[in-house]
Amino acid sequence: MRRLTCFFLALLLLLSLAACGQAPDQTPSQPVEGQTEPEAPEAPAEPESEPEPYIISDPTVMPKGGVRDGVTYVPWDGIVEHLFFHPVVAYPELAFDGDNQANGIDDYMVTVDEYNKILQSVYDKGYILVDINDVWRETTGEDGQPKMVRNTLYLPEGKKPLILSFDDTNYYPYMLSNGFAYKLVLGDDGRIASWGRDPAGNEVISRDLDAIPILDKFVEEHPDFSPFGAKGCLSLTGYEGILGYRTQTDTKSWSAEQEANRQKEREAVKPIIAELKRTGWTFGSHTWGHIRLGSKSLAEIQADTQRWNDEVASLVGPTTILFYPHGERPDGGDWQQTGPAFQYLQSQGFRVFCSVGIESFSYIKKDICAVICDRLHPDGTTLRYSRQRYLQFYDAKDIMDVDVRPQREIKWD
Repeated sequence: MRRLTCFFLALLLLLSLAACGQAPDQTPSQPVEGQTEPEAPEAPAEPESEPEPYIISDPTVMPKGGVRDGVTYVPWDGIVEHLFFHPVVAYPELAFDGDNQANGIDDYMVTVDEYNKILQSVYDKGYILVDINDVWRETTGEDGQPKMVRNTLYLPEGKKPLILSFDDTNYYPYMLSNGFAYKLVLGDDGRIASWGRDPAGNEVISRDLDAIPILDKFVEEHPDFSPFGAKGCLSLTGYEGILGYRTQTDTKSWSAEQEANRQKEREAVKPIIAELKRTGWTFGSHTWGHIRLGSKSLAEIQADTQRWNDEVASLVGPTTILFYPHGERPDGGDWQQTGPAFQYLQSQGFRVFCSVGIESFSYIKKDICAVICDRLHPDGTTLRYSRQRYLQFYDAKDIMDVDVRPQREIKWD
């Protein structure tokens, strides 16, 4: 009953959430000025080398219980918490400059400083990173039909599991003039860094201005935060390319020159993808066009999925993870319904379907081989209005850069 109640509360919450990316079939998919979330119920020195990520090869995902290398591993049967971020603001003076994007960015993003403080807080509170792909697995039931089951997670004693995911890691054009990094690159040391321009227009290559290299550095400095090599899952659309590289096509008007440039971009992004995979990052679909799965026709969903496979999966590889754009569930809701859209998406290999909610909720569906789950969203909206709910991770009073953000309402109890 508690889960069902939370589910309906989550539905009400999602009605207030705006687009987290720019969909090609809608008005600007950038954050929308003036939208806010209603007050929610209270809830809850470089290393010599970087280790290869832990590769799952056994149904018992983490090392079995017992003491190894002085660490005691014990089974975890509690909630696996899941937080997700949008791209982080590198230059608040550009993001919050009073233009028509400022309030939307304020609603749905965190700054680099806030992100660093959140990472430190969840680390201090005993969370460790786990790969979303390690939490559930597909197996065959007693009836001979495929089904999803939750894996046994053996964690260092006293630690709690945390999944991180990152929506819209595409570096949309609207972000480029609003204080974000432009793309991911390999630095001189071969590690993932961001490339962009500072407020004066100077080129900047850094590991301190984007969520992905920042997390890489944090794990280098705190290896016990990721004892199994996990980092996060990157949720990708495709209509503006991926990772800052314009790998997309325009089927309406496309020249030979544009296609040649697209192929160059596809080749340029491949080393970035390889290094991300090597260092523990994984990929999920956010649909190709950031489409609303609850209102698009089956034919539109099929066409969009095919484009994602052609333009994104062809680069990053297949994935079993689907992150719902706008948090909108297919078929009017996936909790009790398994309609034609959900069935089609599951037939395309998706097994874990992630929405947005008020708790890190998950449910293994009984009628089809799939898991549905919700994740929490650290951002300006929840920093302003949902302090109590996030205290298990951090205190918004300690995190929020009030001085650099727009001077808007804050409701802290």
